[in-house]
Amino acid sequence: MREQLIGLLEPVVDGLGYELLELEFNPSARRALLRVYIDRRDDQHVTVEDCEAVSRAVEALLDAGDTIPRAYELEVSSPGFDRPLRTRAHFERYVGSEMKIETSLPIEGRRRFRGVLTALDGADLEVVVDGKNWKIPLGIVNKARLVA
Repeated sequence: MREQLIGLLEPVVDGLGYELLELEFNPSARRALLRVYIDRRDDQHVTVEDCEAVSRAVEALLDAGDTIPRAYELEVSSPGFDRPLRTRAHFERYVGSEMKIETSLPIEGRRRFRGVLTALDGADLEVVVDGKNWKIPLGIVNKARLVA
């Protein structure tokens, strides 16, 4: 569902002049939570007005298509200090930065990494964790955030 929502919402957010950084969809027993992280393309900080504009557009699109067939809560947020990373371009922008990465599949029995992104090599992230170099395929990154 997450990938479907990203595919649906990314053009709308982009059309408003913002970048869709990440999307979290957390269904729960009573009410689902859809959290959308946006950033401005002009290097200014995201304002409450920016979040409101994106929220209105996203809500209208989702409600018109009945995309989420149950009650849900929508939150639109700025990336904050622990900025989420999703695309290759996001990672390229933060080479040299410390980040937390969770993978969908284990690498040598491990799914959580905290270290410095040193490079991108083809489809792999090169991360140094506790002095050890790791190659993490971008395709199995489930969640990644900068460490504030």
